[in-house]
Amino acid sequence: MSQSPAPAPSGAAAAARDLADVPAVEVITTVALHLMTAAAVSLGLAEDGAGHRDLDEARKLITALAGLVTAGAPEVGAFHAAPLRDGLASLQRAFREASPVPDEPGRGPGEALTGPVAAR
Repeated sequence: MSQSPAPAPSGAAAAARDLADVPAVEVITTVALHLMTAAAVSLGLAEDGAGHRDLDEARKLITALAGLVTAGAPEVGAFHAAPLRDGLASLQRAFREASPVPDEPGRGPGEALTGPVAAR
């Protein structure tokens, strides 16, 4: 009696297995970079930026990024957290500059998590 070969893993199972091999710091920084990029596009900072500007979307993305950076910083260490914090602060300042009616200090996107962001 011969045994048939084990079934190939499904797409989800294969993806989960592949993801299990990726260190958490890499997952966290990759997600942060995706949020940064999306926020920059929503701020109109891409090459053809004005056509993509959506400050409501940018606010949501920056706030989500602030949550990830704030919660993830202790887990990824200072070496990885510092550039994430810098990028976040740059996006927060860019949002403030792009907004026709700037938020009060401490009320901008993500500032409830990071504290007020000083103007340049």
